[in-house]
Parts: sequence; structure tokens; C-alpha cells
Amino acid sequence: MNKSERINDMMLFLNDKNLFNLKDLIEKYNISKSTALRDIKALERIGMPIYSQNGRNGYYGILRNRLLSPIVFNMDEVLALYFSMLTLRAYESTPFHLSVENLKKKFENCLSAEKIDMLRSIERVFSLATIQHSNDCKFLSVILQSAIEEKVCIVTYRKNNIEIDYFIQFFNISAAYGQWYVTGYNFETNSPKVFRCDKILDVKECNQYQSKSLDDFMKPADTLYKLQDATDFEVEISETGADLFYKEHYPSMKLYTEKGRFIIRGFYNKGEEQFIANYFIAFSENILSIHPTSLKKRIIERMHFLEKYIADI
Repeated sequence: MNKSERINDMMLFLNDKNLFNLKDLIEKYNISKSTALRDIKALERIGMPIYSQNGRNGYYGILRNRLLSPIVFNMDEVLALYFSMLTLRAYESTPFHLSVENLKKKFENCLSAEKIDMLRSIERVFSLATIQHSNDCKFLSVILQSAIEEKVCIVTYRKNNIEIDYFIQFFNISAAYGQWYVTGYNFETNSPKVFRCDKILDVKECNQYQSKSLDDFMKPADTLYKLQDATDFEVEISETGADLFYKEHYPSMKLYTEKGRFIIRGFYNKGEEQFIANYFIAFSENILSIHPTSLKKRIIERMHFLEKYIADI
């Protein structure tokens, strides 16, 4: 680790501390006392508000009323952060109170004119595939705050043009194809439920149920989502089908590669038959075999329905 890397790592190491001893730096970074003293001087020069408390039990303190310590990035890291930030443009809403364009301007204010010109050139030739939506998710920040604070909420949700209330504790927020989704524990059914965030009409804290620890939800899908009457399935697909799987799949399924064969194994709960059939219809000729037979029949029935529906239009 060179000096610049060590100073950068040191800022992260000290950022959440109120005080530290010289010995802490010497032991963590395997450096001499004189090097540790020089590093502290370097930290002070770049803005970290460090002060020393002399005496037999002396220490170094860090002022509490500080901004986030500055972090030094190399140019590859700058590019990665910059274009990661631009992917937020694909979303009508984010869980953060920010304007992507304003964030972009702040980012560029930290760079030289030469580097900004380079970013502009890269932006003209570099594109990230995104799907635009006009679906505004008004409660994303509330959902995020409720999840990290482990709160139970009454969620008013629009389903088939009907408003339904659920007692939910949120524990996972995800994004796919420009849409935001949130998974929560439904206290009335004692099972997880996925919501499309733009269909959430209201979120209010409630005390009707005792909240759970987030650790209770950090479990494998077959433990968290699988119900007693679930059906296991195994679908062999082609190599092209494997590409389709990686573009879209769900926690209840995994792709296995066995001697050149690609096999999706998973489960679906009672009531999810039509959903899973629709999912596999999208694989079309890339499906090589389907088990159990009940799933194969469900897919065939669904295809016949869609064929009849199209014919009647």
C-alpha cells in the first residue's frame, strides 16, 4: 500500500471515530511512529479536523461537527462513479432526495476542465441500456427509512384498481427494468409479499404488530418464501435461454450448469401458477424439458389461451 492509498484508507478508518491513539495507526498499517505522525499531518492538510490532547493519557480527537472526510479517487474510480450515477436517470424516482442533474454538476465541479471534456467525450460514445418509465414512486424514501428502522407500516396498495391495506415490515428494495419493487413481511399471512412501488398509495407507521429484526429476513429464498404447499420445478433450457435467465429471474429460482446442460430449479407457491407459466413462455423454443408435468400442462394451457385471445382480436 503506497502513501496515497494509505492516507485514503486511513480517512475511512477514522471517519466514524471520535478519538484514536498513535498506536492504533502504527499497528493497523504496520508503520513507524514518525510515519504515523507525518500521516496525521497529511490528514490535517486535506481537511480532517484532528486535534491532540497532550499528557500521560494523551490521544488524538476528531471534531464531531465535521462534514464527511474528503476521499481521493483515481480516474478509473471517478469514471465508474460518474457513470453509475448516470444510471439513476432511468428512474422516475429514487429513495434519495436528489436531482441527478444537480448531482452531476457537483461532481463535475470537483474536476478540471480537461477531465470534464474527457467525460463528455466518453458520454457520447458510452451508453448504458435502461428502460424509461413515467411511474412515480412517492414513498421510496419513506419505505427505505421504515426498513432500516425496522418499523411496521400500514401500506395502502392499488391492485386491479382496488385499494387494499396491508400490515407490512419492509426488508428489501430492488430495481428491475426501470421499476422499483419492495418486499415486506405480511403480518396477516405470516409470509413475504412483493409490491410494485409506484402502486403504493400510502405508508403509515403502526403499532398493531411487534416488528422483527432485519436479521430474521436475511435467509435463503427457500426458507423465507417457500410455503408448505409449494411445488418444486426443474426446467432445462438452452445456452441462449441461460442469457434470458440472467436478464430476469426471481429469488425462488436458480440456474445450475451440469455437464454442459443449463437447468433452472426452483419452486412456486399455490396461486402463482399463472405467473410462473407466463415467465417460462417467454423462453419459447429455448425450453428443452419441463418437470413436473403439471407445470408443462399449465404452460400449454396458457399458450392456448393467449393464442385464442390473439385470434379473437
